[in-house]
Amino acid sequence: MDTLVREAERCLPASVLTYYQQGAGAGLSAAEAEACWDAVRLLPRVLRDVSAVSTCTSVLGSEVDTPVLVAPTTLQRQAHKEGEAAMLRGTAAAGSLVCVSSNAGVPFKTLAGSAPWWVQAYVLRDRQLTVELLDRAREAGARAVVLTADTPVVGAKYSTGPSVWETVPPDHLLANVDWQGVEETRLEKAADLTPATIDWLRLTTGLPVVVKGVLRADDARECVAAGASAVWVSNHGGRQLDGAVATARALRPVADALAGTGAELYVDGGIRHGRHALTALALGATAVFVGRPTLWALTVGGAAGVQRLLTELTAELAHAMALAGAADIPSLTRDLVSG
Repeated sequence: MDTLVREAERCLPASVLTYYQQGAGAGLSAAEAEACWDAVRLLPRVLRDVSAVSTCTSVLGSEVDTPVLVAPTTLQRQAHKEGEAAMLRGTAAAGSLVCVSSNAGVPFKTLAGSAPWWVQAYVLRDRQLTVELLDRAREAGARAVVLTADTPVVGAKYSTGPSVWETVPPDHLLANVDWQGVEETRLEKAADLTPATIDWLRLTTGLPVVVKGVLRADDARECVAAGASAVWVSNHGGRQLDGAVATARALRPVADALAGTGAELYVDGGIRHGRHALTALALGATAVFVGRPTLWALTVGGAAGVQRLLTELTAELAHAMALAGAADIPSLTRDLVSG
């Protein structure tokens, strides 16, 4: 992974590299994410038949070959000229699934027929613009809506160089929103979201709704009670409230809160190795998402780079599963985690 990051750093413009890497504020949450997964200790089983290990699973009814999925990220056309289209091709080749950002730089209709994908949604102040974007996503084949719930305002980022927004071409963003001539305030993120927003999205789109950005057990229960099919534990890669708890620490209590509800549970943030994925799954996650690593892979190798990254992480997961005495995903249970 370190080699991949260094190769991407040599390829990317400075402002884009900064945008991809930076966290909010002093970068406390962003900096500790990986180390918190590393700190978890495992209790492997012995004398289990692991002659064949399967990483196959399903997420909201979509069958996938791996529980390592692709998180939504923006400015993908700065990493590769084909942006999200290349990301989906690589993901499809690895048997995985993508959550596509509402800020995508390519039309949703160009993604039809590739990997299974969900659409990430920021609810805008102008609800009609949001509905139109989601309609385009559904018509192009999106299988779920992922509501980003942790961004009523954008977390403050600090850098000394020129802003990426001064250099990025306008067509690299919001390719699925008719924003020309629209007042800027109508494109701002809505700050008045409530649990009722979940049901509104479900009824508007006819798709299952995932709520992303949850760190609290009580919020997780409320989301499911309001109609969410899944909850996504995330601190936005450390890019929102600096000092927010690491997802490795938040996952267990959220999993406990959702036990018996039938809701699926996902997590992202600092997952860089197959061992991290194993830990998350053992703690109760249905699947894990990776964000920044997919941008590095897209930068360095395009679709083939994304496929290679996901394949390698899945191979690491399978190797760790064998060493832990788990032949399949259902065998990754809480007793594999120490403490």
